[in-house]
Amino acid sequence: MSTQQVLDWLTENETQSIERFIQWLKIPSIGTDPKHDPDTAKAAQWAADHLKESGFSVELKSTGTKDNPGQPIVLATSPGDDDYTGPHVLFYGHYDVQPVDPVELWDSPPFEPTHLPADDHAGERIVARGACDDKGQVLMFLEAMRGWHQTTGKPGGGVRYTILLEGEEESGSVNLEQFVDDHKDTLSKADVCLISDTGMLGRGKPAITYGVRGLAYIEVTLIGPDQDLHSGLWGGKVPNPINELTKVLAQLWDQDRRVTIPNFYDGVRELTAAERQAWQELGVDPVAALKGIGLPPEANIGEKGFNSIEREWARPTCDINGIIGGYTGPGAKTVIASKASAKLSFRLVDDQDSEKIAAAAIQWFKDRTPPGCTWEFENHGGGAPATCATESTPLQAAFRAIERACGIKPAMIKSGGSIPVAGLLKTTIGLETIFMGFGLEDDRVHSPNEKFELDCFRMGAKSHAALVEELTNSTSD
Repeated sequence: MSTQQVLDWLTENETQSIERFIQWLKIPSIGTDPKHDPDTAKAAQWAADHLKESGFSVELKSTGTKDNPGQPIVLATSPGDDDYTGPHVLFYGHYDVQPVDPVELWDSPPFEPTHLPADDHAGERIVARGACDDKGQVLMFLEAMRGWHQTTGKPGGGVRYTILLEGEEESGSVNLEQFVDDHKDTLSKADVCLISDTGMLGRGKPAITYGVRGLAYIEVTLIGPDQDLHSGLWGGKVPNPINELTKVLAQLWDQDRRVTIPNFYDGVRELTAAERQAWQELGVDPVAALKGIGLPPEANIGEKGFNSIEREWARPTCDINGIIGGYTGPGAKTVIASKASAKLSFRLVDDQDSEKIAAAAIQWFKDRTPPGCTWEFENHGGGAPATCATESTPLQAAFRAIERACGIKPAMIKSGGSIPVAGLLKTTIGLETIFMGFGLEDDRVHSPNEKFELDCFRMGAKSHAALVEELTNSTSD
């Protein structure tokens, strides 16, 4: 049985695939909202049933505790052919979706999927919450598996797969770490992780993401007087927590926009000339990207010595995500607030350690405590960066599969975002992750009118189908 027969099956059965896509999207699986718990469980069962129909052994695994249950995890396996010597692949995805607010900004109800034709703004597409993130991208893989089973009778086309679909990714994967630890014996049998939750360079420009950044997130609160004060009576006499906090925050970067926290850059690898050249040849247009968010060319700023794409893919950052303090209502109120807070995120690369970064940042603030004030700190957690070796057998198999299915060589890119599960799998069971996603920058992920274009869906389903043969013909590292 050849891959071409599976590709033909996907083309011939596309109408039914889209119907299944719409069925899944109709289920409002907002995993973070308890009132949607029955819907989230229904979406998990839908995925489990799809996998069973494709010959996989499937279980729905509970998470959390009896008093605080989490969303179920779909865990499926295929045994692989007896003579299969390729890598055992762990496919990860999620079936939960973001909340839909503000619902009034949707052009159509978010859980009534709308099939729209191509126009001047986008290609033929399905509009619904979860269309791209992540139901559409997961379904590309599921339909490829269905195609192989329908044409060969083999689950996974004879490849050894473990499939993990969770229902809490959009709310921090709060139970995933415990689940991975509890099922380490099963999950550690895999040689590599495969995730379809990333994007392409643009329409018709597939890409493999071989690295994502990690994350550390802390909240700092500077406390001054034990009550809010009249600014006329106390201004200039005592520390104003908002004034003092902003002075400290301004010291986080030097004149070259480098982070000033000691040892912050430990574990950051130097960019090679070859990598810089390869990224330059991708033709990414930073001016056009800035224009798309309403900024002029001179807004292209950041760490000295690195261009826009290098700063996003290969350099760590520190950003203030919010400042809270004092009076923020309408009109005026002459008050010195008793405390002020800031939320900070650190995007990390290569071998940086999120816990060490958080601890170093907290110590940095302690070393700059304003006179008469005290600090409170909260570590909101984070995750490790994840980078896959570009010469690895599974990544090269993915490269060939995409080229065969799409008729074009995929670009090799990184992402400035974070996918915590990749860092978790790397640190707990030593798995590298290949990101084989087909989203577009304008898919409005997490926003009203989220979409997934059918050309992207087709490319993804066919690439995952072609990957089966490439894995079969390779040998595990």
